[in-house]
Amino acid sequence: MQASINRQSVDLSAYPDLVMILLGFRVKGWRGLRALRRIGPGLHAIARNRPDGLLAHEGMMFSLTHFGFRQYWQDMDSLERFTRGGPHADWWRDVRALSAGAGFWHETYHARGGVEALYVAMPEPVGLQHFAAERRPDGPFLSARSRIQGGAASVG
Repeated sequence: MQASINRQSVDLSAYPDLVMILLGFRVKGWRGLRALRRIGPGLHAIARNRPDGLLAHEGMMFSLTHFGFRQYWQDMDSLERFTRGGPHADWWRDVRALSAGAGFWHETYHARGGVEALYVAMPEPVGLQHFAAERRPDGPFLSARSRIQGGAASVG
């Protein structure tokens, strides 16, 4: 007799504005380990003390030097509020120093449509970069919200 498979799904009707973001960090050398030590405590704090609007936070490992997170946010407003405060705003202020030995990226997917991405100091293509044309994240495409509204897959 064959065992039955437990199939499950989810009802997302209570989350019409759901936003999923994939975040990645790739260590490119010893200086990248120092960058990791600088952002590690903040990442753990996010997972432990979920900011308002963060529904779930999961770690992922792509390789020994490339890891990331998948986060689900209630809506874009919640995600943007988080990015304007610490520790996220502090990281972006220090991005030049942090990216000396590491690469960072994120891809954001909105339930109502729209995808945006940003890649900083990545040594090789990742995610949407494998097939989508490059678009500079400046001018009208500086913010994640404007990139989501500006095209189906805006890659910077």
